[in-house]
Amino acid sequence: MKLVHVLWQAIFATFCMLTAIDGFAADYPAPKEGDWIVRDFRFHSGEILPELRLHYTTVGAPTGEPVLILHGTTQSSSSMLAPAFAGELFGPGQPLDAGRYFVIIPDAIGHGKSSKPSDGLRMKFPKYNYEDMVEAQYKLVSEHLGIPHLRLVLGYSMGGMEAWIFAQKHPKLMDIVVPMASLPTEMSSRNWMLRRLIIDSIRNDPEWMSGNYLKQPRSAKFASVFFGVATNGGNQAMLRATPTRQKADENLDQRLNAPFSADANDVLYQWESSRDYNASSGLERIQSALLAINSADDERNPPELGILDREIKRVKNGHVFLIPMSDQTAGHGTAFQARFWKAELANLLQSVPPSLK
Repeated sequence: MKLVHVLWQAIFATFCMLTAIDGFAADYPAPKEGDWIVRDFRFHSGEILPELRLHYTTVGAPTGEPVLILHGTTQSSSSMLAPAFAGELFGPGQPLDAGRYFVIIPDAIGHGKSSKPSDGLRMKFPKYNYEDMVEAQYKLVSEHLGIPHLRLVLGYSMGGMEAWIFAQKHPKLMDIVVPMASLPTEMSSRNWMLRRLIIDSIRNDPEWMSGNYLKQPRSAKFASVFFGVATNGGNQAMLRATPTRQKADENLDQRLNAPFSADANDVLYQWESSRDYNASSGLERIQSALLAINSADDERNPPELGILDREIKRVKNGHVFLIPMSDQTAGHGTAFQARFWKAELANLLQSVPPSLK
């Protein structure tokens, strides 16, 4: 199934999990899952969670060069095992060959099998943000896994924004950082407006009942489909898939009728966690080689605004790779397809020497 046909936000993780099962076995070592409990984790708000569960997936042996992979909003570590991503990267001879690298993919706070509102606290769950996600992942890598240095931090979408934060808060942690489908600047314009519409749609839904619903409010699914159509898919690819009104209606009906297993409170928190994101103040602190990968048809981060071209000048070893638009790209989802940029990553890994051996 082509990416443009997939309900991007709400069911994308499910799709990736199902397709990954058949995709990884013959190409790279079977992923392993783990959990770690952080005691008395303090959030940026001052709230403390006595036990924060962090779930993670690893591929390859712990003796390999460590690589941290960060997933997007509403996704999880399992989504990064999709053939379009892991199938292009983790196999023998591929850029992140799991025979050489130790790949670590955490579930961010509020996502996947890590602690989240739907575990029981609902709207009493701490109001986390991207800074909290990064701090928790840093603890996972340094304290639980005992890794002092990473060869690479690579993140997609929300994970890309976390990568911008990682490179500033822990500038000596990694040799290379690759933020994808993201910008270092604060939420604004259409990107934030449409996120607000998801948040407000849920909060204003009578079925939500201040988060204490007995059945899932319908607004979460409808708003998620709306957001996916508005901010993902790519214009050319979308037109190819839906060239007539009838085809467009069929595509939309498919999305609206698809299973939706997400929890409304989780969805609300996931999108609201970007509310105070802004990684632009400390770009000069970044010491790692940085490759920002965006696509020319990214609906959420339009390159024609010139934001990334302006901000990358502040990064000492920063470069941009812009994936050209075509009827094969998928807008914001383009960067998830590693075939478009894996050669650039391979070249970077070859050209940047490890700082620790």
